[in-house]
Amino acid sequence: MNKKEKMSCLAGSGKSTSCCKVESLISVDERGQMVLPKDLREKADIKPGDKLAVISWEKDGATCCFTLIKADSLAGESAIFSGHDAGFIQKRNEIREVEK
Repeated sequence: MNKKEKMSCLAGSGKSTSCCKVESLISVDERGQMVLPKDLREKADIKPGDKLAVISWEKDGATCCFTLIKADSLAGESAIFSGHDAGFIQKRNEIREVEK
């Protein structure tokens, strides 16, 4: 397997990748809650009680989108993000502290 094949789609290489797509449209209720559809939870192996980190992305000073990452997967991805977002590791550590 070459280096490109081993890279996560989270790598932020700056090049266009085909790993991201619209999976579903969801609504936000009056309390700000959303439901992640069952088929997506199954596809991502998300179980009740799992922790998800919400990563925000900005464009031109405004938040344009969010990414959900299983919190137990963050350790493996921190090196990928650390060069792109210095605050990522700090947020990951804050999440871990809250979980303790």
